[in-house]
Amino acid sequence: MSRALPPAYLSRSTLAAQLDMSESTVDEMVRRGVLPRPLRLSNGCVRWSWASVEAALASLAPTGEHKAPEDPFIAGARRAAQIAKEGRRGTA
Repeated sequence: MSRALPPAYLSRSTLAAQLDMSESTVDEMVRRGVLPRPLRLSNGCVRWSWASVEAALASLAPTGEHKAPEDPFIAGARRAAQIAKEGRRGTA
């Protein structure tokens, strides 16, 4: 079953619900430039373009040379597994 798409233009509360965050977090992410600024359609009516929001979030995804650093816990676990594997090879 396909998931219903959000409207093309979302209110702050609808955008917050779609992104599973609070409205104040939406405001903070706009302030930091993570999310696009809303469009002011009239006094008291601001909306976010869902296409612009999706594009902004897609630009945050690590690609190529801009990969996010590996989680230190995962890196340590991988290193420990590698050391254990090398240790087993030497004893057999």
